[in-house]
Amino acid sequence: MRLPRTLPRSLAGQLFAMQALLVAAVVAGCAFFAYASGRSQAEETAARQVRAAALAMAGSPSVREAIRTPDPSAVLQPYAERVREDTGIAFVTIMNPEGVRWTHPDPAQIGRGFIGHTERALLGETFEETYTGTLGPSIRVVTPVRDGDRIVGLVSAGITVERVSTQVREQLGALGTAAGAALALGALGTYVINARLRRHTHGMNARELSRMHTYHEATLHAVREGLLMLDGQRRVALINDAGRELLGLAPGSVGRRVDELALPAPLTGALLASEPRVDEVHLTADRVIVVNTSPVVGGERRGTVVTLRDHTELQALSGELDSERGFTQALRSQAHEAANRLHTVVSLIELDRVEEAVDFATAELELAQVLTDRVVGAVAEPVLAALLLGKAAQANERGVELVLAEDSLIDDGALPRSLAPRDLVTILGNLIDNAVDAASEAATGADVPAQRTATRALVTVTARTDSGELLLRVGDTGAGIGPGDADEVFRRGWTTHGTGRGLGLALVRQAVHRNGGTVALDRAEGGGAEFTVRLPLAGRKAMAEVVAP
Repeated sequence: MRLPRTLPRSLAGQLFAMQALLVAAVVAGCAFFAYASGRSQAEETAARQVRAAALAMAGSPSVREAIRTPDPSAVLQPYAERVREDTGIAFVTIMNPEGVRWTHPDPAQIGRGFIGHTERALLGETFEETYTGTLGPSIRVVTPVRDGDRIVGLVSAGITVERVSTQVREQLGALGTAAGAALALGALGTYVINARLRRHTHGMNARELSRMHTYHEATLHAVREGLLMLDGQRRVALINDAGRELLGLAPGSVGRRVDELALPAPLTGALLASEPRVDEVHLTADRVIVVNTSPVVGGERRGTVVTLRDHTELQALSGELDSERGFTQALRSQAHEAANRLHTVVSLIELDRVEEAVDFATAELELAQVLTDRVVGAVAEPVLAALLLGKAAQANERGVELVLAEDSLIDDGALPRSLAPRDLVTILGNLIDNAVDAASEAATGADVPAQRTATRALVTVTARTDSGELLLRVGDTGAGIGPGDADEVFRRGWTTHGTGRGLGLALVRQAVHRNGGTVALDRAEGGGAEFTVRLPLAGRKAMAEVVAP
């Protein structure tokens, strides 16, 4: 038959048992010490009491006078009993030098020999001893009675050990009551403390707590999402490896306040907010992260739990997808436009206007081929060349002319592998898109038709390698950016197109920073904005800078 397996006690229960045993041991030890000390003190007090009585009687003149009489017992017995009753001692015995009693609490013992030692007293010494006499074990003092130089008698006063024990037992009763009260109070305090501990540990034992801590540490290091916990003073109480990587924090960030971590202001504000935040997109120096915060209410302090998800790759893929969609739309529009032109050529041929049909078709081919030849001849990097051709088609659909500057030149193999093509698409694609938007709005926003036709929507792109760095410059003929907004254009959410946008330039700065480059904002010759990006080709890592006009 198998016995039922008992569950291990909770940590609070184990501590309660240990503390209860400790309190009991301490109280028992104190009680034993008090008992031993009290008994010793009681015996010492009894010895002093009987010594004082014996010396007082031995030095009394009436005792010496009574010893000179023919019948000393007649005088000394009443005197001795009176002294015994007044002092509360057990016996007072006055005897001759031979040890024959003149007084005794039991009159039948008068005339008999004293039971005990008298030798030292006969030598003139007062001494103390514990001896068993007619009244049982007693603590006694024996002292000589002197008449001049002669010892004419002896006085012995004593108190029984039983009486001393009775006094100690009476004291021990009060001590036991105090010890019981101390034990009860200690047990109550221990129970209250352990009940609180049980609530905090949820009734788990030490092994379960250790296992939970192990799982906790393993989970923190294994989870790919960032986890950040803040205490009531908005200090970092806990952060896992993914959280430090996403926020770019050093290992010693635990214990520091959030506003001391040098994070971007919008992100700091989200972490310090008392209300919860759900799926907010924020930018750090190198990443796009989605932030969720949840306040923790309970206990003595209020904190916040923050989860962080990396959306850098997702945002980059979204940008590439938007570019591909734009290319697709441009191809669709060009196919439609090509069909219209083909119909025009066919119609001219049917009308027997062959030369005009040839001239029309040749002119359209020359316009398209000139830009293609210019881009392919100047930019040997396939990603940049494809991006420029696609953006040129998109711009043309919106009535904007995209021009590649004459000094543009990028040889094949000039760009290092460390410079990710995705970052080039992010930087140049967003700058061209913003420039096309600005130029198109400026051209179509004229107040009168005459101004609309006179306004030329133009975007100029420069792409070249210069002194060990890649230079990308995009200028437009738009309205430009005011001096007051020059410092805000790279902040997430800044836009001239209303809500829901404002991420492109922030991603540009992030990609530039990631590759150790700089981005500068100036005023273009046509009056619009001009952005200049410089990226090192030798793998240098420097902090990205934003230069205002």
